Amino acid sequence: MHNRRSFLLKSLFASGAVIAGRKNVRAVSGASGPVVVSTWDFGIAANAAAWTLLSAGKRGVEAVEAGVKVAEADPENQSVGYGGLPDRDGRVTLDACIMDEFYNCGSVMCLEHIMHPISVARMVMEKTPHVVLTGDGALQFALANGFRKQNLLTPASEKMWKEWLKESKYAPEQNIENKLSKKKKPMPGSAANHDTIGMVALDSTGNLAGACTTSGLAFKMHGRVGDSPIIGAGLYVDNEIGAATSTGVGEEVIRIVGSHLVVELMRQGQDPVSACKAAVERIVKRNPEKARQVQVGFLALSKAGEVGAYALQKGFTYSVRSGTVDEIRSSPSLF
Repeated sequence: MHNRRSFLLKSLFASGAVIAGRKNVRAVSGASGPVVVSTWDFGIAANAAAWTLLSAGKRGVEAVEAGVKVAEADPENQSVGYGGLPDRDGRVTLDACIMDEFYNCGSVMCLEHIMHPISVARMVMEKTPHVVLTGDGALQFALANGFRKQNLLTPASEKMWKEWLKESKYAPEQNIENKLSKKKKPMPGSAANHDTIGMVALDSTGNLAGACTTSGLAFKMHGRVGDSPIIGAGLYVDNEIGAATSTGVGEEVIRIVGSHLVVELMRQGQDPVSACKAAVERIVKRNPEKARQVQVGFLALSKAGEVGAYALQKGFTYSVRSGTVDEIRSSPSLF
């Protein structure tokens, strides 16, 4: 009798969690209409570029590449691409990955001197037998395929790096993306500890795609790679089920293969919010004390056009664009 009572209580709790999760699920499009979602406030401009292609009937993979390139090229966005905050040696190293509806994927890691790592990642996907190219090899490949070498360290980012060197304190600051994108200087001695734009889209033919690109943790050790360019961690697309991306401290996302986990939970019947929440709870279960000190957020899009997000801490925002919606939303959080 005790076991039966425990089972019923657990079942009731689980049902309540699903119901609570669905309150935050918002379908912005049916499978026949396009939608694009991306992380953070600055995703609104990236979505606009993606929407131009989606509304013209282009493939999702084309749209997400075009969308995140907006963030990569923005020198005032110090969390992605050109103008990104450098590593401890003052070098801007970029990571990116892309995935289409056919499970094709490409990635570059620790790429320097190239404005658009997402385009190099797509070329890796389409022109090589590989999934990942890194460092000098990725640069060599990019230059051989017509990309131009340039200095990505802007005066503003160089100044912040030199200020950081005075104390060399490596302390995380939650939700730094929105603070930087609004031109607010980070707290003295702090590190931008989760810098990325992740984007997933459903095109007019009902196919999914995703892209993720970043300049990585500010003032990181040279050579450090987070979750952003890792298929299954920072991004995953399953055209039968849905797509997911992540933002936050990449090491924590890698440990649970976060974006793949979110998609697999949707495969099991969970809606996007519930799936994202379950992934967040997995991080907490692994290390409850550390989970309170960092930020991680997940963003998911189902095959049916349902959108959902969930984060460890308050402050994670995401941007949504469809034929009827163009807005920034706040994600629910655990803490």
